[in-house]
Amino acid sequence: MRIKSYFAHTVEDAMSMARQELGTDAMLVNTRKAPPESCHLGEYEVVFATDLPAEENSLADSAGALPAESAAAFSGSASFAREFADLKKELEGMRRTLQRGAFGSGEWGGSEGFAMLLASDMDPELAREVMQAAEARLQGSVRAASDTDPAFERALAEELESRMTIQAALGRGETTPRIVALVGPPGGGKTTTLVKLAVNHGLTCRRPVLLLAMDNYRVAASEQLRSFAAILGVGFQFVDTVGALAQAIEENRGKEYIFIDTPGFGYSDFDVSKGLAQFLATRADIDTHLVLPASMRSADLARMANRYEAFRPNRLLFTKLDETGSLGAVFQEAARSARPLSFFATGQRIPEDLETASTSRLLESILGGTRSAALSAA
Repeated sequence: MRIKSYFAHTVEDAMSMARQELGTDAMLVNTRKAPPESCHLGEYEVVFATDLPAEENSLADSAGALPAESAAAFSGSASFAREFADLKKELEGMRRTLQRGAFGSGEWGGSEGFAMLLASDMDPELAREVMQAAEARLQGSVRAASDTDPAFERALAEELESRMTIQAALGRGETTPRIVALVGPPGGGKTTTLVKLAVNHGLTCRRPVLLLAMDNYRVAASEQLRSFAAILGVGFQFVDTVGALAQAIEENRGKEYIFIDTPGFGYSDFDVSKGLAQFLATRADIDTHLVLPASMRSADLARMANRYEAFRPNRLLFTKLDETGSLGAVFQEAARSARPLSFFATGQRIPEDLETASTSRLLESILGGTRSAALSAA
């Protein structure tokens, strides 16, 4: 047997290199972060094994240099065929042993599915939990031969989908005005996202819209929203206190939508956010969306979401999907917080780069197009 490591910046690239050199029959043995001494070669290391030993590789290469008659005799010898068959049988036994160990013990080091979840920036503990739950879905049916079996792929996609909820809606209930507040860290894209929502769900449907700005922390932040309001021809008010915010809402009950843009509070600013947080948390008529950038690492997303827990957000809205190729962190935060996903902002264009959240987009990012299609096929 020949065992070789491949290094790349993503697991998928490393696997592609291995498949290209060793062939599609090569077996994935292990996937891990590259050790410090090998980081210059790539961020991830994957280990593959082939059923052709290095010695026989060299023999095969030599055979290619022999006359055609000699090469044919060599490859057709009965002893060589028996040895090769025994070797393949031994390799298949090792493959089954590795799979049994992975599926039975919960250690998924040699699993391609587990590698995909980790490569999407999902926490290893959650990735193991998802893999185990996906396997449990197959109980009582034909057990999957491996985690690349179509039955397991469908179970994995279904398990991921079951941990997400989509609520692409604005407002609390059907009464008007529908009041929507966006909260989140600085630079997360709240203001542009608020304008996109106002255009797509207000102006496009010919519904009266009011934009309220409370951001008096950033220089000229309210002026940006004022400019957007002038261009769109909708109402705009700047409010600098919670009391003024409450009054503005009461005075504009005739509007269909009221959108509230709030300051972005950093870690050192949360002491001054208590009044606004309490106001939004206790108003049953305000639909608060926590706006988070999808390009954040999963650990940072969780930490930031915990800081904004005081605002009692109803849904999660993710921005900057165009700045990352991996949405495992988005899935992880949705699963961890058990909050529904509302919308995805996919770029800077207003109002085009906004879409309703969807499980299919997350599955495609985490599992790849082929695996995510398994759910639809099921």
